[in-house]
Amino acid sequence: MLPHSVLLLLLCVTRLLTPCPALPFEQKGFWDFGMDSDIGELMKMMRDEEEGSAVEELPHPKHESTCPFGCQCHLRVVQCSDLSLTAVPYDIPSDTRLLDLQNNYITELRENDFKGLSNLYALVLRNNQISRVHPRAFAPLQRMQKLYFSHNHLTAVPKNLPASLEELRIHDNHIRKVPEGAFGNLRNMNCIEMGGNPLQNSGFEPGAFKGLKLSYLRISEAKLTGVPKDLPESLNELHLDHNQIQAIELEDLSRYRNLYRLGLGFNHIRNIEAGSLHYLPYLRELHLDNNRLNNVPAGLPEMKYLQVVYLHANNISRIDINDFCPLGFGMKRTFYNGISLFSNPINYWEVQPATFRCVSDSLAIQFGNNRK
Repeated sequence: MLPHSVLLLLLCVTRLLTPCPALPFEQKGFWDFGMDSDIGELMKMMRDEEEGSAVEELPHPKHESTCPFGCQCHLRVVQCSDLSLTAVPYDIPSDTRLLDLQNNYITELRENDFKGLSNLYALVLRNNQISRVHPRAFAPLQRMQKLYFSHNHLTAVPKNLPASLEELRIHDNHIRKVPEGAFGNLRNMNCIEMGGNPLQNSGFEPGAFKGLKLSYLRISEAKLTGVPKDLPESLNELHLDHNQIQAIELEDLSRYRNLYRLGLGFNHIRNIEAGSLHYLPYLRELHLDNNRLNNVPAGLPEMKYLQVVYLHANNISRIDINDFCPLGFGMKRTFYNGISLFSNPINYWEVQPATFRCVSDSLAIQFGNNRK
């Protein structure tokens, strides 16, 4: 029979099929792993173990594991954050599952920095000064599934990432180019967060995401002027907010039929070509707020599962009676539960009540008063 600690770890791993959250990971405390629900669940399990919940007490090892100087070690969690470290500690216990090295001054990852850590599940390196990663730095991490590498000085996606990796967060670095095969043979990868990098459309070479079956991808706060080509067809969530996209053309979304959440807020979008949304039959949330649209996008009435539409802070001055809802009955499978239209030059008293006949509740419609 497997030990309880192993069973708990396996239980946590099964949760990885759920889409990862939209906001970047930001840890605020040792047991608080911000928006990362999977790591947070793992922490809760480990904490319950330590506090003596219904889980059996683990037998004491024959020899006490050492804890790196200045770090805190709790079961298989090693926290070495905020210690002004300039390098990865050399004496990390071999049974470590989560290693927290954030908020230090580490500048490079060397070949043997993670030697012997074959059981590591998650590695947190955010907010360091790492610009160099040895090609074999991650070789020992054969079971690592989560890598948090945001707020560093990377100029390229690290090479030879573990094949077991399922979640990668490399936002707020200095990456300008993603070459063909940049993610290697990462067939288990489910989520990539790479916003906050100076990436232009030309920075994505054909085949950059080859072999990946991502569910979640975020490339926000970059320098994109259009929807990147050749992204994984498997995507359920695509977030391209805070870019410089000016229009959505007919073919831009044609390969992403599995999307149920699309984020295009805070761009410069003036036009969405008619028929563009036809390729997204299962879309549930559409974020087009803080753009330069003059009209409600065409095609919304035909989207059977659409429930949330953000259109606030645009230049929409008119809403027609059939902009949101289909004609007739039985065409829409789910009613809207959120339509935001505030901060638009709309005379709301001129909008016909029947315009929102397929909205679940009047409170779901937000007009506001167009204050600047």
